[in-house]
Amino acid sequence: MTKHVVFVFAVVAVASLAAQEAGYTVPRTPWGDPDLQGVWPGTAMMGVPMERPPISPGVLGRGGPGPGLGIGPPGHWGERGTPQKQAALVVDPPDGRIPPMSEEGRRRLAVVPKTWYYDNNGGGPFAAPSDLSAYDRCITRGVVGSMLPVGYNAGNEIVQGPGVVALRNEMIHETRVVTLDGRAHVSPALHQYMGDTRGRWEGETLVLDTVNLTDRTGVGANGRALFHSAALRLVERFTRTGPGTLHYSVTIDDPQTWTRAWTMSFPLQRDDSYGMFEYACHEGNYGLRNILSASRADERR
Repeated sequence: MTKHVVFVFAVVAVASLAAQEAGYTVPRTPWGDPDLQGVWPGTAMMGVPMERPPISPGVLGRGGPGPGLGIGPPGHWGERGTPQKQAALVVDPPDGRIPPMSEEGRRRLAVVPKTWYYDNNGGGPFAAPSDLSAYDRCITRGVVGSMLPVGYNAGNEIVQGPGVVALRNEMIHETRVVTLDGRAHVSPALHQYMGDTRGRWEGETLVLDTVNLTDRTGVGANGRALFHSAALRLVERFTRTGPGTLHYSVTIDDPQTWTRAWTMSFPLQRDDSYGMFEYACHEGNYGLRNILSASRADERR
């Protein structure tokens, strides 16, 4: 099979995922909005690469467990997903590759602590909590990292009410409550790990627009590796395409980090039997304390 045939196949496969099943009509809530409610874990997509190979150095290209920083699980804990026709999570650019970083993005990445990456193999030294990523500190995986199918505990739940929608991620127990009434974003002076999100309906699709993010998380797996600037804007789209399928996409627009906007997209499968368990991870847990105390003991030795 030639390179061009593979490329065409990937584009057709992704397009078919986004299309509604023949004859399917999206159900409505009692107040008339498209009904997206339910539990939509990303488990089936685990193992699908973020981008088509070759993977750029220093970028985690696959969903799934990484070596971690001494607090990660053994590899056999991770979910393996199911065979997928989709070649990569990145669907735009059409080659399935994350765009090159801008010069400003490369400069900023050069000063990001290397201990925030998956590929440090234990790394260190760990002099302070800030030497670990927000994920390792059990603070957050960020907006995109919380949606990507990585490792385990990939549950997502959507609950709706008139003029509002709530999205809950099992890991690390994030819940976004988003208004749909057209109100403006909060002051640009206020930045948050999960940003400020406003929603709207475009036909059958729920569109979420997020700004006012910090530069402390990334858009890679678990919010690591692909670190962005505080200028990042995210546009997420949720479209129900069948009784058991919800199509998700997110466009990452950060001109201070990448040379162009880019999009990841993948289906989520409804599973009413899925258990949304407490992700008992919190800042200041034993893992963080032990990493820092072990570093001090290493220094004394």
